[in-house]
Amino acid sequence: MDPVIILVEPQLGENIGTAARAMANFGVTDLRLVRPRDGWPSEKARNAASRADHVIEKTKIFETLEEALADLDYVLATTARQRDMLKPVRHPVEAAQVMRQTIKEGGKVGVMFGRERWGLENDEIVLANEILTLPVDPNFSSLNIAQAVLIICYEWRMSGNEREAALPFETPDVQRASKEEMVGLFEHLEQALDEASFFRPAERRVHMVRNLRTILQKGDWAEQEVRTLRGVVAALQRGPRDDDK
Repeated sequence: MDPVIILVEPQLGENIGTAARAMANFGVTDLRLVRPRDGWPSEKARNAASRADHVIEKTKIFETLEEALADLDYVLATTARQRDMLKPVRHPVEAAQVMRQTIKEGGKVGVMFGRERWGLENDEIVLANEILTLPVDPNFSSLNIAQAVLIICYEWRMSGNEREAALPFETPDVQRASKEEMVGLFEHLEQALDEASFFRPAERRVHMVRNLRTILQKGDWAEQEVRTLRGVVAALQRGPRDDDK
């Protein structure tokens, strides 16, 4: 199984076609489009694909990005700009290796690419597991869609090679939440759930609490994230403010 390539709101049929051609060059055939501006099917895309008809013919169209990603287990968002979010950042070589391992374990992976003019929105990148960026010259980092797709598909094809290059930015170095802070989150959430009579029947409370703590402990939480979650719990306990009524 190969990665799924997702193009979000591509504007020109020619760009879709050249991206499909780049995919076909390296044996990747699953292309998905989210709201292509000029509609689908596109004769311009077919012509630009230069005989990559097997990619064009099986291309799927989606109205929302959420629908396009629904059956995927691991998704990378491509961007040339640092974003203000706590997501791991992958070099294309490393990303290809992670994708291959995920597929080997039975998962389905995808890589999403943004619009020609401004790329992906932050709300779209949030839906990805991780960020994928290229070691481009920071003074000229713009690539067209086909170029970006070609590089990722090439690295997918070549995954396993040991090659490294410096990234323009890395995963943010933040303070991880301590066990004390995690226990504080657990207890705060459990208090709120007790107030909402969530733990029913009462004899199941110990088991339910254990499950909740196990779920929360799976995250590699930063201090900031724990504070945010506790703020959410506090807001739910407080209920609507008078000026919201």
